[in-house]
Amino acid sequence: MLSLRQKLLVGFGGLLLIITVIGMKNILQVTDLGGAIDSILRENYRSVIACQTMKESLERMDDGSLSIILGNRKEGFDIIDKESIHFEKALNIELNNITMPGEGEMAHHLEGLFAQYKSIIISMKDPSLSSERLHKIYFTDLKQLFGEIKSTADTILTMNQKNMYDESQQAKRTGTTARHEMYILLLIGASVAVVYVSLIGKWILRPIKHLKASVDEIRHGNLDLVVSSDTHDEIGQLSDAFNEMTASLRELRRSDEAKLVRMQQSTQQTFNSLPNAVALVDQDGKVEAATDTAGNLFGLKRGVQIMNLHITWLKDLFKDAIGGNHPTSQLKNAPVIQHFVNAQEHYFQPTAVPILNNWKQISGAILVMNDVTKQLEQDELKREFLSTVSHQLKTPLTSVRMALHILLEEKIGSLTPKQADLLTAAREDSDRLYGVIENLLDISRIESGKIEMNIQSVPVGQLIRSAAESFQASARDRNIDLSMVLADNTPDVIADTTQIEHVFANLLTNSLKYTPAGGTITISAETEKEHVRFLVADTGSGIPAQYLAQVFDQFFRVPGQETKTGTGLGLTIVREIVQAHEGTVRAESTPGKGSIFSFTIPRSDKIKSYTKEEEEQTWLI
Repeated sequence: MLSLRQKLLVGFGGLLLIITVIGMKNILQVTDLGGAIDSILRENYRSVIACQTMKESLERMDDGSLSIILGNRKEGFDIIDKESIHFEKALNIELNNITMPGEGEMAHHLEGLFAQYKSIIISMKDPSLSSERLHKIYFTDLKQLFGEIKSTADTILTMNQKNMYDESQQAKRTGTTARHEMYILLLIGASVAVVYVSLIGKWILRPIKHLKASVDEIRHGNLDLVVSSDTHDEIGQLSDAFNEMTASLRELRRSDEAKLVRMQQSTQQTFNSLPNAVALVDQDGKVEAATDTAGNLFGLKRGVQIMNLHITWLKDLFKDAIGGNHPTSQLKNAPVIQHFVNAQEHYFQPTAVPILNNWKQISGAILVMNDVTKQLEQDELKREFLSTVSHQLKTPLTSVRMALHILLEEKIGSLTPKQADLLTAAREDSDRLYGVIENLLDISRIESGKIEMNIQSVPVGQLIRSAAESFQASARDRNIDLSMVLADNTPDVIADTTQIEHVFANLLTNSLKYTPAGGTITISAETEKEHVRFLVADTGSGIPAQYLAQVFDQFFRVPGQETKTGTGLGLTIVREIVQAHEGTVRAESTPGKGSIFSFTIPRSDKIKSYTKEEEEQTWLI
């Protein structure tokens, strides 16, 4: 059995042999034709021209002889001498171009006749000869030699012309033979090519086509297909390799299916053990795995399409995750949603995390709905407890403060210096305690939404100038430069002026407290897409990076601060007020260089017009 390489060599070798034979045959025949044409041009044609020249020169020499007879001796002899040279030159060409049998004898005979003719001409130069004698010599001797010379030249001319004709006919016959041979060789080559093309289809193209069809079947998942081949060449070996590959793929598929089933079971068991509602969704919105909680509370069961559910925020949450490559929540400013389950009110904090493949492309998302109902209830209980305790403490504390003031005024008796010092210390502590209680009540009122805020459009410059003017005197007393930076095109914001002044008061109080003399505090504003960001930057001692995430927590104070005053509630109040305005707060700091506290307030020209469906949803701050 021939291999594929040998089959190709046989086919292409045959074609190459035919092309070589045709090429060599053409070369030989063209060489022969060229030789024949060269023989005609080089040999016979030169003799023909020489004979024609001799005849023409002889004719002119005869005319010269007649001129001598007529008495024009000088003119006649000049013609004869001139043409004699031409005749002899042509005769020499003929003598040196003898190509046919008998042509040499004729040429030499012509040479002898011309020698006799020339000797008679020389004899006619004798001036003593009379005209009658010249007349007799011409008609008796020259005329006869003229005829013989001309006849001999014609004979040689005819011999060469006949040979030229014969050679031309031979070249024509050679060309015809070559053309016929070319036709035969081309026919043979075409036949061999047709046979080879048919063999190519049988040997190569048909097996390749069958192999391609088998590969397409395998590509569509038919791993049970066996590629058949009747040959043992390279294509047959390739078919065997494909069969071995499909056998390996079948084995891998069986093992992968078993692993996949185990993985799905393990994943589902793991999901079921999670307390939160968690769902794994592919990029088309189809749920691939979900916890029982997700299925019971939100209908996120395996095989369900998210877009078919009637939960708008869940659809938006999924679109948010598929559209980016970072964790996201339903609304940045309202991460907690209200959801009713069996007529019971629950609160969830939804989060979506995109799943990236090896090419950093999003292939799905994990949806996590953290149930924060108990947390919110506990926060509400804590707020109510703090509010109740604060109210309960406020009344007796007011009485204690009044009593301390009365005693210190000595309206009911004089005090010793030691008694006065003790009462002064008690008054300061009671004032501090009263401030703590007021702050706790403020936080409680803000968180519970009991503070009525007068929300209106306010120029940013008005808020910044009001805050700076309130603390300008305190800054001068501490030798601190308090400045403002405000762009002319900054848009207005939607805010409660009193509450925002409270925010600035807390931030500026902290900046003045921790900025040494000679430092600077700058109040500025930056325009963002839908908000305006207010910044309070100082050159104080700064805050270590590990404490930045805690500075807005209740009662938190940065360890190691030199200043011991403060209750740790000021920044908490700032956060609650800003969040009540649907804004965010942020702290940045570099120890030893200063801090930047910033918060955002919605722009008045970017207020969203909510639809009725959105207004029916309850979002908690």
